[in-house]
Amino acid sequence: MTAHKRREVSTQPSSSPSPPDISKQSRPGHFSMVRNFYIADIITLMNGVCGIMSVFGSMRYLLSSDIADLYSAMYFMPFGLFFDFMDGRVARWRNNSSLVGQELDSLADLISFGVAPASLGFAVGMRTYLDTVVLTYFVCCGIARLARFNATVASQPKDASGKISYFEGTPIPTSLSIVGLLAYFVMNDQYLDTLPGQLVELAPTWELHPLVLIYALSGTLMISRTLRIPKP
Repeated sequence: MTAHKRREVSTQPSSSPSPPDISKQSRPGHFSMVRNFYIADIITLMNGVCGIMSVFGSMRYLLSSDIADLYSAMYFMPFGLFFDFMDGRVARWRNNSSLVGQELDSLADLISFGVAPASLGFAVGMRTYLDTVVLTYFVCCGIARLARFNATVASQPKDASGKISYFEGTPIPTSLSIVGLLAYFVMNDQYLDTLPGQLVELAPTWELHPLVLIYALSGTLMISRTLRIPKP
């Protein structure tokens, strides 16, 4: 009886194991995006950090009127340029890059060399309505220039290392030339009410600092399609 019972038990079909939960296996872990960053991507993020710290420096100056905050806003932008220079070198050295890294680079450049210089211009005294229109135009030119670069970089001629041969329009980091000029004026106590060129009244309630036009020129050169700058 016992043996027969054992045979009956042994002849019963064994329950098959339940299939693995594929959704759980394919579900990404916490911070998976950050863990997949390359070293070059981290360097690019440091460019963005410098840019936003510069913006905060300009904002602090508007609250405190402490010249140290204004200098802080200026100093962070060249550090951003250093990181912008290094991320491409590191990516080519390690032979790894990604579309995410390309987008990170553009977004960081927009902050460090677009929004931050415009914020600095406002902080040093270009604060009329027309001034802000020109500063907004400058930032929008930076956005358009970076978007065009991302859309056309795949079709542009490159050397053996994969580096493009030239820039179409001036690169957005050239806005640091404006930052250098403003730094010179600040060091010589030519800012706020003593900005070079003073204030021009174009019409009643419509005033403009002529100095802000250098932002308009810089933005226009960035979106030029005929100006080609050899890439070093």
